[in-house]
Amino acid sequence: MRDDPAVVALVVRANDGDQDAWNEIVERYAPLVVAICARYRLSYEDRNDVGQNVWMLLAEQLGKLREPAALPGWLKTTIVRECLRVATAARRSQRLGSRLEDEDQFVDDTKIEEDYLMAERNAALRAAFAEMPPHCQQLLRMLLSDPPHSYNEISAELHIPVGSIGPQRARCLERLRKSRALMAFDEFTVNTPGGEPRA
Repeated sequence: MRDDPAVVALVVRANDGDQDAWNEIVERYAPLVVAICARYRLSYEDRNDVGQNVWMLLAEQLGKLREPAALPGWLKTTIVRECLRVATAARRSQRLGSRLEDEDQFVDDTKIEEDYLMAERNAALRAAFAEMPPHCQQLLRMLLSDPPHSYNEISAELHIPVGSIGPQRARCLERLRKSRALMAFDEFTVNTPGGEPRA
């Protein structure tokens, strides 16, 4: 169980009826639903069914979680169970077109754990980015856009000399690395079997 204060706060707020907190939970963990469904090779319709069922079950069970920090683990377990339920039903009705081999019925727990860690890492990165000063956020957005803005464009829009863009980027990235959210994620991955801290 990850004792992430941000997750705990979201669960508490969502339990109190805060719609923004509920939306943030869904946004944070929706990629995990998609990733685990993909491991089970579910169709688009089945993935939607799993997602709807998971969020409905969470709405029913959120107030019953013994520990708010248990939310990520509860979601992972629930998503896997829903995927197995849907995959079994699909096989029975022959909707998959061919019978799945026995080895395909179960997905490697290591892959699911990787998906879970990726979802948590992405949530930590979003939280860390939100903690940064606006000028760092704007600079990094411009550098990471597709296609990235040229240094001349960045200089003109942010009113900074071209020669200071690289050093400012380095300072912003260092600030991002040292954010509370990423430090907490690093600590979490060190204590998670198979987890690896950021390089």
